[in-house]
Amino acid sequence: MLNMPSSVRVFLCVLPVDMRRSFDTLAEMVRLQMGEEPLSGHLFLFRNKEEDKLEVLWWDRDGYAIFYKRLEKGRFALPQAVGGSLEMDATTFSMLLHGLDGKIIRRQERYSPGAPAGASV
Repeated sequence: MLNMPSSVRVFLCVLPVDMRRSFDTLAEMVRLQMGEEPLSGHLFLFRNKEEDKLEVLWWDRDGYAIFYKRLEKGRFALPQAVGGSLEMDATTFSMLLHGLDGKIIRRQERYSPGAPAGASV
Protein backbone atom coordinates (compact mmCIF):
# COMPACT_ATOMS: atom_id res chain seq x y z
CA MET A 1 0.00 0.00 0.00
CA LEU A 2 1.04 3.60 -0.56
CA ASN A 3 2.15 5.67 2.38
CA MET A 4 1.34 9.36 1.94
CA PRO A 5 1.19 12.11 4.54
CA SER A 6 -2.34 13.10 5.54
CA SER A 7 -1.68 16.64 4.24
CA VAL A 8 -1.54 15.35 0.63
CA ARG A 9 -4.89 15.54 -1.09
CA VAL A 10 -5.90 13.48 -4.15
CA PHE A 11 -8.15 14.93 -6.85
CA LEU A 12 -9.71 12.83 -9.62
CA CYS A 13 -10.58 14.57 -12.89
CA VAL A 14 -14.08 13.31 -13.67
CA LEU A 15 -13.85 13.74 -17.44
CA PRO A 16 -11.85 11.22 -19.50
CA VAL A 17 -8.49 12.51 -20.75
CA ASP A 18 -6.30 11.65 -23.74
CA MET A 19 -3.42 9.74 -22.10
CA ARG A 20 -0.93 11.29 -24.54
CA ARG A 21 -1.21 14.59 -22.67
CA SER A 22 1.86 15.57 -20.74
CA PHE A 23 3.02 17.88 -17.96
CA ASP A 24 1.95 21.33 -19.14
CA THR A 25 -1.38 20.28 -20.64
CA LEU A 26 -2.35 18.31 -17.52
CA ALA A 27 -1.28 21.21 -15.27
CA GLU A 28 -3.50 23.55 -17.29
CA MET A 29 -6.41 21.10 -16.95
CA VAL A 30 -5.88 21.12 -13.18
CA ARG A 31 -6.20 24.92 -13.19
CA LEU A 32 -9.09 25.33 -15.61
CA GLN A 33 -11.25 22.21 -15.21
CA MET A 34 -10.54 21.19 -11.64
CA GLY A 35 -10.08 24.68 -10.17
CA GLU A 36 -6.96 23.65 -8.23
CA GLU A 37 -3.32 24.74 -8.19
CA PRO A 38 -1.02 22.11 -9.78
CA LEU A 39 2.02 23.43 -7.85
CA SER A 40 0.34 22.63 -4.51
CA GLY A 41 2.08 19.27 -4.05
CA HIS A 42 -1.24 17.40 -4.15
CA LEU A 43 -1.91 14.48 -6.52
CA PHE A 44 -4.07 14.99 -9.59
CA LEU A 45 -5.47 11.82 -11.08
CA PHE A 46 -6.61 11.48 -14.70
CA ARG A 47 -8.34 8.53 -16.39
CA ASN A 48 -8.97 7.45 -19.96
CA LYS A 49 -12.41 6.74 -21.47
CA GLU A 50 -12.06 2.96 -21.06
CA GLU A 51 -11.05 3.39 -17.39
CA ASP A 52 -8.11 1.01 -17.74
CA LYS A 53 -5.38 3.68 -17.55
CA LEU A 54 -4.58 6.25 -14.87
CA GLU A 55 -2.12 9.13 -14.91
CA VAL A 56 -1.07 11.03 -11.78
CA LEU A 57 0.41 14.52 -11.97
CA TRP A 58 2.45 15.64 -8.96
CA TRP A 59 4.62 18.70 -8.29
CA ASP A 60 7.75 17.70 -6.35
CA ARG A 61 9.08 21.12 -5.24
CA ASP A 62 11.38 21.47 -8.27
CA GLY A 63 9.47 19.85 -11.12
CA TYR A 64 6.48 17.80 -12.21
CA ALA A 65 6.34 14.02 -12.07
CA ILE A 66 3.86 11.81 -13.89
CA PHE A 67 3.00 8.32 -12.73
CA TYR A 68 1.12 6.08 -15.14
CA LYS A 69 -0.66 2.78 -14.57
CA ARG A 70 -2.19 0.57 -17.27
CA LEU A 71 -4.26 -2.48 -16.46
CA GLU A 72 -3.76 -5.54 -18.64
CA LYS A 73 -7.26 -6.78 -17.79
CA GLY A 74 -10.33 -5.14 -16.25
CA ARG A 75 -11.13 -1.56 -15.28
CA PHE A 76 -10.46 0.69 -12.32
CA ALA A 77 -13.41 0.99 -9.90
CA LEU A 78 -13.62 4.78 -10.10
CA PRO A 79 -15.99 6.74 -7.88
CA GLN A 80 -18.87 8.42 -9.71
CA ALA A 81 -19.11 12.19 -9.54
CA VAL A 82 -20.59 15.19 -11.27
CA GLY A 83 -18.53 18.27 -12.04
CA GLY A 84 -14.87 18.85 -12.81
CA SER A 85 -13.20 16.89 -10.02
CA LEU A 86 -13.69 14.72 -7.00
CA GLU A 87 -11.48 14.67 -3.92
CA MET A 88 -10.57 11.33 -2.35
CA ASP A 89 -8.45 10.41 0.63
CA ALA A 90 -5.14 8.54 0.43
CA THR A 91 -6.76 5.27 1.53
CA THR A 92 -9.35 5.37 -1.25
CA PHE A 93 -6.63 6.22 -3.77
CA SER A 94 -4.49 3.31 -2.62
CA MET A 95 -7.46 0.93 -2.78
CA LEU A 96 -8.22 2.16 -6.30
CA LEU A 97 -4.67 1.41 -7.47
CA HIS A 98 -4.78 -2.03 -5.86
CA GLY A 99 -8.06 -3.05 -7.51
CA LEU A 100 -10.41 -2.72 -4.55
CA ASP A 101 -13.90 -1.37 -5.16
CA GLY A 102 -14.75 1.38 -2.68
CA LYS A 103 -18.48 1.01 -3.42
CA ILE A 104 -18.48 -2.47 -1.89
CA ILE A 105 -16.24 -1.70 1.07
CA ARG A 106 -17.97 0.26 3.82
CA ARG A 107 -16.17 2.35 6.43
CA GLN A 108 -16.88 1.60 10.05
CA GLU A 109 -18.29 4.37 12.23
CA ARG A 110 -15.53 6.23 14.07
CA TYR A 111 -15.30 9.04 16.57
CA SER A 112 -14.77 12.50 15.13
CA PRO A 113 -14.16 15.50 17.40
CA GLY A 114 -16.87 18.09 16.96
CA ALA A 115 -19.37 15.69 15.36
CA PRO A 116 -22.78 15.56 17.07
CA ALA A 117 -23.43 12.49 19.22
CA GLY A 118 -24.79 9.62 17.13
CA ALA A 119 -23.69 11.15 13.81
CA SER A 120 -21.84 8.91 11.35
CA VAL A 121 -18.55 10.07 9.88
